[in-house]
Amino acid sequence: MNLPNTLTILRIFLVPLLVVVLLTKVSEDWFGISQQIFGVVLFLAASLTDWLDGFFARRRGQVTTLGTLLDPIADKLLISAAFISLVEFHLAPAWAVVIIIAREFAVSGLRAIAATEGFTIAASKMGKLKMAAQVVAITLLILGSNNGAPPVIENSYFSSREAFDEILAHNYTSENFRALCYGAGRVMLWIVVFSSLYSMYGYFRKFYGKVRDRIEVRERRKLRELMRRRKKTKTFLQDNMSLGEPRS
Repeated sequence: MNLPNTLTILRIFLVPLLVVVLLTKVSEDWFGISQQIFGVVLFLAASLTDWLDGFFARRRGQVTTLGTLLDPIADKLLISAAFISLVEFHLAPAWAVVIIIAREFAVSGLRAIAATEGFTIAASKMGKLKMAAQVVAITLLILGSNNGAPPVIENSYFSSREAFDEILAHNYTSENFRALCYGAGRVMLWIVVFSSLYSMYGYFRKFYGKVRDRIEVRERRKLRELMRRRKKTKTFLQDNMSLGEPRS
């Protein structure tokens, strides 16, 4: 155990606490803190550990097999738990969350297969953008909730635009702030869905390229081995024929 792995394990243990805070009134009943504020603080703290564990692992030279395996698991648990909690309160559409979570499982399976084949698939820039967009989208949607429900269900675009105009006019109200965060969060959710699908395509493309190269290398090795055996067999037959010729 080292500091990076401790941070990763801490992120895993924060996941059930985040779910309890988002789905219950425990923060308001016990601590007198708003459910949205406590949930956002807890989620951002857990997301910060994702950056810190990688930073300290590279800075201290403490990249371990345990950390390499646990880090993506912790990320997926955190993001999946947050999105599923948002679906419970109708803050995020279920179809979008299914796409996002299915993408995570698909890429994890792809990396596992790649590991068994002896190569790795590095994280792409689009994958990192997807992670950042997820954090922003979840934060905005939590802030946009109104006691566990969306502030605006119909005409969310126009309501968010009106809320933005009200804020520009220095009419700061909690309802305007929630409507603006909710609208911005839904826009970010579309970005997350697009970046998830595009990054998954990139991972599958890299995987196919790696597998194709491996197959070509194996085929070339088999061909060279077959040619070597044929040459060896031909030499053996020629030697036997020369030994079997009658001497004058």
